[in-house]
Amino acid sequence: MPLPHPSTLRFLFFSPSKLPFFPSLYSPKSHSLFTVLASSPPKRRRSTTAPPSLNFKRTNSSSFRETKGKENSVPMEETEGTSFGFNKKRAEGRDKTDLPKKNLQLKVRKLNPVNTISYVQILGTGMDTQDTSPSVLLFFDKQRFIFNAGEGLQRFCTEHKIKLSKIDHIFLSRVCSETAGGLPGLLLTLAGIGDVGMSVNVWGPSDLKYLVDAMKSFIPNAAMVHTRSFGPTVHSDADAVDELSKCRDPIVLVDDEVVKISAILVHPRPNGGLGLFDEDDMGHSQEQRRNHNSEARSSTTNTSSTIKPGDMSVVYVCELPEIKGKFDPSKAAALGLKPGPKYRELQLGNSVMSDRQKIMVHPSDVLGPSVPGPVVLLVDCPTESHLSELMSLESLRPYYEDFSSDQTEIGKVVTCVIHLSPASILGNPNYQKWAKRFGSAQHIMAGHDRKNVAIPILRASAKIAARLNHLCPQLFPAPGFWSHQQLTMPGSDSCALTEIEVSNHYKSTLAENLLKFTLRPYAQLGLDRSNIPSQESLPEIISALHSEIPEIVDAVEHVGQLWRGSAETDERTPVEENNAMVEEPWLNENKVPSCLENIRRDDLEIVLLGTGSSQPSKYRNVSSIYINLFSKGSMLLDCGEGTLGQLKRRYGVEGADAAVRSLRCIWISHIHADHHTGLARILALRRDLLREVPHEPVLVIGPRQLKRYLNAYQRLEDLDMQFLDCKDTTEASLEAFQNVASEIDYSPSESPISSTNENSTLIDGAIRRKTEASLFVKGSRMQSYWKGPSSPVDISTAVPLLKRLNEVLNEAGLEALISFPVVHCPQAYGVVLKAAERVNLDGKGIPGWKIVYSGDTRPCPKLMEASRGATLLIHEATFEDSLVDEAMAKNHSTTSEAIDIGNSVGAYRIILTHFSQRYPKIPVLDEKHMHKTCIAFDLMSVNVADLSVLPKVLPYLTLLFRDEMMVDESDDVVTLES
Repeated sequence: MPLPHPSTLRFLFFSPSKLPFFPSLYSPKSHSLFTVLASSPPKRRRSTTAPPSLNFKRTNSSSFRETKGKENSVPMEETEGTSFGFNKKRAEGRDKTDLPKKNLQLKVRKLNPVNTISYVQILGTGMDTQDTSPSVLLFFDKQRFIFNAGEGLQRFCTEHKIKLSKIDHIFLSRVCSETAGGLPGLLLTLAGIGDVGMSVNVWGPSDLKYLVDAMKSFIPNAAMVHTRSFGPTVHSDADAVDELSKCRDPIVLVDDEVVKISAILVHPRPNGGLGLFDEDDMGHSQEQRRNHNSEARSSTTNTSSTIKPGDMSVVYVCELPEIKGKFDPSKAAALGLKPGPKYRELQLGNSVMSDRQKIMVHPSDVLGPSVPGPVVLLVDCPTESHLSELMSLESLRPYYEDFSSDQTEIGKVVTCVIHLSPASILGNPNYQKWAKRFGSAQHIMAGHDRKNVAIPILRASAKIAARLNHLCPQLFPAPGFWSHQQLTMPGSDSCALTEIEVSNHYKSTLAENLLKFTLRPYAQLGLDRSNIPSQESLPEIISALHSEIPEIVDAVEHVGQLWRGSAETDERTPVEENNAMVEEPWLNENKVPSCLENIRRDDLEIVLLGTGSSQPSKYRNVSSIYINLFSKGSMLLDCGEGTLGQLKRRYGVEGADAAVRSLRCIWISHIHADHHTGLARILALRRDLLREVPHEPVLVIGPRQLKRYLNAYQRLEDLDMQFLDCKDTTEASLEAFQNVASEIDYSPSESPISSTNENSTLIDGAIRRKTEASLFVKGSRMQSYWKGPSSPVDISTAVPLLKRLNEVLNEAGLEALISFPVVHCPQAYGVVLKAAERVNLDGKGIPGWKIVYSGDTRPCPKLMEASRGATLLIHEATFEDSLVDEAMAKNHSTTSEAIDIGNSVGAYRIILTHFSQRYPKIPVLDEKHMHKTCIAFDLMSVNVADLSVLPKVLPYLTLLFRDEMMVDESDDVVTLES
């Protein structure tokens, strides 16, 4: 049978009798609205293919297509009853084309012992959003070391052109979501670089093994081969402190001719432990201090109950080799040496035999005095309990200025101390007394300071956000960072907003983004502010926009008229070019559905926090949608890396805290890293914010693999959540649970959790029969790639959680949350949110709105079925139309396919999202058939009351980006889907 023409795989259609046909509503004119607005063609834009003719031919045969850039053909299956192709192997989890190789390359670089350049640099991740720990780069000519890898590190490196492929080691000062949230994505990105992939050395305290165990559920083991933990394993018994106290000497991690990096463990002391020293303590003898510290440790051990994983902190000590003295040729000649290779050997520190005398010549004979190598300390002291232990560490004594050396230890001069501790600790008087002991060292305070909140770290995306806000503030509210006046308002209880005071007792400065401290060359030792980015003010950004696109002035006025409902608009979108007024006939085509009748603005707001695919990029973060139900709570649909940072950019530091507190449910579509690696950070923050408040754990709904990850991660830190499998929230499963549970008569004293095994087995079997009968019809193609390995329903867990879900939905004013399987990878889902019916002033019932989110998918029957009559369909549109083959190979959708799905099922509005990172700012669009569609941008906030206006804004958005080039923005663009 001949292969079908490519056009037959472009659109998904059922038979004409089952599917309404939507003819083109686009009326061709000599000057279309989109032509006018995008009149200046891009400098280099990818070509797009014309939409194919509609094809309703049904076929059940499989086809094989040659995927662009692939040597081997990828088998393409067609969903039942459609002519839509998809990659069956990928849907079943058997496609290995994107997986890292079994043996990833660990680069071994030729070191340069005589480094001409060396410095430490502050990488300002989290400085403006205060959601994650800043990272620190230790740079050498041939080596790079990064300390801490919080969320946003990868996006930061893309923005500032720091090549990930050059990183050799990553060190974690603690193992938690704040310091390691960006590690999973970073490992996957490195594993995908080049033809063979890369690995990197990752170091952390013994808790690191818990994180590695958790990541194994979605990261290939090959990417984590070189993760190494150090220090004793933390136990849950009272012997933990005693064992930890024995491991108080520095642990050498790296020791080569370039640098020696050691780790000193710091564990918290329950109840504060040892009281901190005062000024008189400095006069005590070493023996007195040792005895005092020993007694305190003994007391702490006796009163301690547990030290939990995640409590361990690390002080890293980086010591560069000494700088050899200047070579004196006259001394060498006097000792009988001839000019030549022996001069070089002496300069390298090797002794040589004299050419004219029978003596050995040593380096000290011909070299001037050596200069001690710089010493850098990185200190992370998260709590006062850690501070008590930090103060008593004997291993830090040689680095104090008041150290009295003896025969066994030699004092060392510290050049720079970088403080990663929070502001509450940096301002502690005892901490400042301790810092003073390092004498003339330069101190850099890298804890979160409120002055950094108003300075965006991701400048490129902040500039785009400012332009979008200027054009359409209704969809793109001003960034939520507090003004300096608001930050200084009395009564703020947020520790994150504390201002760090620079001490007068020692040399200290506040960290700034890309601030350097030069270590080599020695003549330039000290702070270097030359790389700190200059700030572009908002007026400057807008002025440049007006100069670049003069038409934007009128566009701003026209967009405002759309919301004001001015009679001047006359349902037109006027734009002048060559004195021609253009009016699109379809802009007033759609009648507002009844569910939006008299809708309130405090009913629903949809905030698209991340709209890119695969990995965080310069302009788009990865997938996350915040469903704001205002006083009724909130939800998240997907939670990619950096979700918390995006919430803070949208709502401000304190506003984001309120948004996280209000979370009732987080729904995750599938296990790919770009959809869930921000989850742990969100859950950890919610736990901390509600620690002293009575509350219910947040409900996390996701695929079964996600549960394995979260269960393993909770050994590291408690996430205060309950997990419900997406499979238990499908329509058939919910119906089965409801029907079967009503048939079982529980006694008043017997809850579903404590029900008898007999009843549990009865419910289990009935649910399985019900779901299999409806979802897995014998012979259905959906069965093979969705069901996967058979797993029994855990009724004792599922029923209480479903009841909890029902409570959450009722509190939120929702009628239903229903997951449905889609075609992407094993256990991939989309979701339907249905609002409860409401009553208008006349007592008439008004149906609730219906929001459908596709997740990642090829067009498929289940998506079509779930989306029928949707008020809003949020659909992925990863690829442009000309890349349909790649879309099929990756099981994603093209823009036209996504739009056609929405048109076919009668969705009122369509928002396209999840764009490939090959489209840095705006995707390639076909100007036709966009009558109900808008494209998503990061931080776009769509109020349900504004849905009618949404498509009318799209032409102005294309005007804003009309000159953008469609190019790959990074040398390291790879996929996180593995």
